[in-house]
Amino acid sequence: MSTATLGLDKDVALKYLSSTNTLIEEITKNLAVKCTVKGQISVSKMDENQYVAYQLSWLTSEQRIAENFLEYAWDANLSVGELEKEMAVLFAAETISHIRNEVISRPKEYETSLERVQELLFNKEISDFIEDSSKMENYSKVIDMIQKLGHAGNYGLSEDHDSFRETFRKFAEDVVKPHAEHVHRTDDIIPEEIIKGLNDMGCFGLCIPETYGGIQPSDKPDNISMLVVTEELSRGGLGIAGSLITRPEIVSKAILKGGTEAQKEKWLGALASGEVMAAVAVTEPNYGSDVAGISVPAVKVPGGWKINGVKTWCTFAGYANVLLVLCRTESDPELKHKGLSILLAEKPRFLGHSFDHTQEGGGRIEGKAIGTIGYRGMHSFEVSFQDYFVPDENLVGGEAARGKGFYLQMEGFAGGRIQTAARANGVMQAAFEAALRYANERHVFKKPIYEYNLTQYKLARMAMIIQASRQYTNAVGKLLDEHKGQMEATLIKFYASKISEWVCREAMQIHGGMGYAEEYAVSRYFVDSRVFSIFEGAEEVMALRVIAKGLLEAKLT
Repeated sequence: MSTATLGLDKDVALKYLSSTNTLIEEITKNLAVKCTVKGQISVSKMDENQYVAYQLSWLTSEQRIAENFLEYAWDANLSVGELEKEMAVLFAAETISHIRNEVISRPKEYETSLERVQELLFNKEISDFIEDSSKMENYSKVIDMIQKLGHAGNYGLSEDHDSFRETFRKFAEDVVKPHAEHVHRTDDIIPEEIIKGLNDMGCFGLCIPETYGGIQPSDKPDNISMLVVTEELSRGGLGIAGSLITRPEIVSKAILKGGTEAQKEKWLGALASGEVMAAVAVTEPNYGSDVAGISVPAVKVPGGWKINGVKTWCTFAGYANVLLVLCRTESDPELKHKGLSILLAEKPRFLGHSFDHTQEGGGRIEGKAIGTIGYRGMHSFEVSFQDYFVPDENLVGGEAARGKGFYLQMEGFAGGRIQTAARANGVMQAAFEAALRYANERHVFKKPIYEYNLTQYKLARMAMIIQASRQYTNAVGKLLDEHKGQMEATLIKFYASKISEWVCREAMQIHGGMGYAEEYAVSRYFVDSRVFSIFEGAEEVMALRVIAKGLLEAKLT
């Protein structure tokens, strides 16, 4: 088979991806049978081979992203060209190769057989497709096309969303980037210029309906705008801009989902205007991604509640003047996640790395920033509550929503997870641009390192991965617009977070010794990328407890 026959053939690529899909579906079904106890998926059964469950999540993510990439590249309604098609077929070939090579190494553990894997994925046609599509000359062709075009592919956005993207890209270039390195190196706070600028642009109201003072159409959610803004701001600086809209989004979605009308009127407009800046206090020293295990209590007292205990990794808690606190309001331990409620704890705004506030009645809240290797600017705090009073009116949803905080929090987390994918896409894009620029400037053995085909392979693969991740992120955003795609949001968060480390690592490697120096921003991209697989849900928990479990449960219906 020749490259001319296969190189840009969507149907051929989809045909072979259908073979990997068949295998994944069979594996998922067989694992579901193995892990079913009394008609339900048993987590303990899944945990007997966590590696396989984790890999099932990863392989499924690659499969779905590859399928979506091909559909995007051949979408007649988008201004896509040969570059997108070349990258989509390359990505498909890599995906098929990854899946078959992983499963063939332990077919029995995947509840299949050597013979079945060989039958589906090791025939001559598929092997020829992988070899022809994955030739080094194809990677070189992709990066040469990017050089000539001056971009790494169409974003696939509507005219309005693309205009929106350009507006925030300019803000990121002109306002965010000039501060990014200083804040990172000195662990400084976010410049007020950035917060004020984003507020003036309506950024904090992106996820709030116009009815309540935001800029989102009241009749239809618009997650694409949020993703576009998040990616561009993260490209400019993750810790000082890329995450600023995540917290108001998580809080506003919880209030929209379960808040009273009075709470929506009070809080949503204030969040949208930037009058109120929010933080989220969910994680505890002993409970991170295991949200249902949260133990910090809120005890009922006349007129409200008193919170006692410690929350950790509360990003932006110092500057914020309201904290969404997920507490245990019901004392019965048997209620587990059904004993949690959300309280909105108000506090003064503080700058710097610590804060301490005592209420008139004696309640106290104090916080101290946790030192981190990256993601600097917003600062993540450990926050201690001592008889901290929150009035009844700040119990989200009122008495009717007591014990429903877990579900309201999950509504916000889905948005936070897809935002993390967009943040990862933005940091990857910045790293790729830096690597491409340096590869053209730096000479080794009397020629630019760009001219070496190993460098070309790395750069082309970076661009391909970023575009594949971006397009699936946008596709999931559209699902969320339709109140679908909760599991898919976790899936793309899982993929983009993990793969961003490879992209940023290789961008750093292309810089050689200078990549290890703080003189170049690429070292910041690398340490920033490390946080994605940890926050908004650690990757192992997302893979095992959300994605894999969800995939197996779907086979029971």
